[in-house]
Amino acid sequence: VHVIHEWAWAGTPNEGAAWLRSQELADTWHRILLIPVAGGVIVGMMHGLLEILSQIRQSSSSQQQGFDLVAGVFPTIKAIQAAVTLGTGCSLGPEGPSVDIGKSCANGFSLTMENNRERRIALVAAGAASGISSGFNAAVAGCFFAIETVLRPLRAENSPPFTTAMIILASVISSTVSSALLGTEPAFTVPSYDLKSAAELPLYLILGMLCGIVSLVFTRLVSWFTKAFEFIKEKYGLPAVICPALGGLGAGMIALKYPGILYWGFTNVNEILHTGKTLSAPGIWLLTQLAAAKVVATALC
Repeated sequence: VHVIHEWAWAGTPNEGAAWLRSQELADTWHRILLIPVAGGVIVGMMHGLLEILSQIRQSSSSQQQGFDLVAGVFPTIKAIQAAVTLGTGCSLGPEGPSVDIGKSCANGFSLTMENNRERRIALVAAGAASGISSGFNAAVAGCFFAIETVLRPLRAENSPPFTTAMIILASVISSTVSSALLGTEPAFTVPSYDLKSAAELPLYLILGMLCGIVSLVFTRLVSWFTKAFEFIKEKYGLPAVICPALGGLGAGMIALKYPGILYWGFTNVNEILHTGKTLSAPGIWLLTQLAAAKVVATALC
């Protein structure tokens, strides 16, 4: 992701969105628009390749033999799609794709073996747990995520033997490997904060309620944009490979006004955390606008 990002945004300082805000729009608009669109075009082409491979797999007799070579290619292509999407600045984060990549790897692995539905779901749950664990360096959270989301359709008596042990093992190993390769440095350097009074606690209650509302709005927006793209494809006959480019274009148009929605690692978040009460700190109204723009752009991508 970082290699693609450095190549696509060559010449842009590490400050990212902060640097873009300080530049004249006439000098940067073409990059803000075209780079996410280019990423969407590449992702769309890969999506077309996935559809072709899916048709080949369905028409091939290899699946009947219990060994599906084509299925093993799917996780690799999905991983490249996620890297290109993030590297070109689209409004997403690395944690979500890491879950999808983990699930895809497990699903592709399960398709190469003789497995029933229950065993396949268990393998996908292990992949999802490893994705969460590596993305957040949180092995316990990965286990609970897999059990609460992926394993929900399975009844306890139908679960394959050692399912829980398999999920825990995958999550712990993923977290260990991630820590060994990426280090144990925290993603965010949070400034020290002391709770002055218990009267502040209701504010956190309100914050939690607002976050719940935002998550609900985000879910509805994702569903709405999905239906909108389906309508556009049916009405105008556009191929499915065009949709990622349209999503990149929409994200780029939003970024013209709010560059902070572009993916720049955790630089944008750290910038907000460390401006504090300085003169350069964004006000509450700007933060509200940025949050709304981020939700829309992420749902669009």
